Amino acid sequence: MSVLVLNSSYEPLHVVSVRRAVVLLLKEKAQAVEVAESWLRSERYSLPRPLVIRLVTYIRIPPRWRPPVSRRGVLARDGFACQYCGSQPGKHALTVDHVVPRSQGGQKSWENLVTACIPCNRRKGGRRPQEAGMRLLAVPVPPRWIALALVEAGPAHATWEKYLGSRPGGWMPRAAAPDGAP
Repeated sequence: MSVLVLNSSYEPLHVVSVRRAVVLLLKEKAQAVEVAESWLRSERYSLPRPLVIRLVTYIRIPPRWRPPVSRRGVLARDGFACQYCGSQPGKHALTVDHVVPRSQGGQKSWENLVTACIPCNRRKGGRRPQEAGMRLLAVPVPPRWIALALVEAGPAHATWEKYLGSRPGGWMPRAAAPDGAP
């Protein structure tokens, strides 16, 4: 199992192994935010298995850092939904569409790639959405948070949902941080 690491501001930052999470907790570099009902036991220690931890010290993320563009990343950013009709047929029936077709100079970039179901992608073909009489449901933008690159296939545990969520514009927290934290 993996553990979601939050920055001290509750921003999703990284995904680590349970072992690494326990080391961070024991060194008091992180605090457990969400734990499982099961326990980890050793000769000296017994603690609940962490699901989400929060770093004690804030880690600054470079402002210009952008995760590399990938099919899985685009699908995750768009919530595994067609950006033309809104359908969610499943990963196997989704494609990545160039808004400005490559034949018209479109690039492989976060701003030019969207998730499309096979029928919508065929309907659009090698045209721009306006030329095909189609409209995008959301403007494609680079993901806002580093977590997208690390959790492309979606949350590994249901408790992550309140810290990760997809909406147009990238990964955003769905709920406010617990205990009145920012």
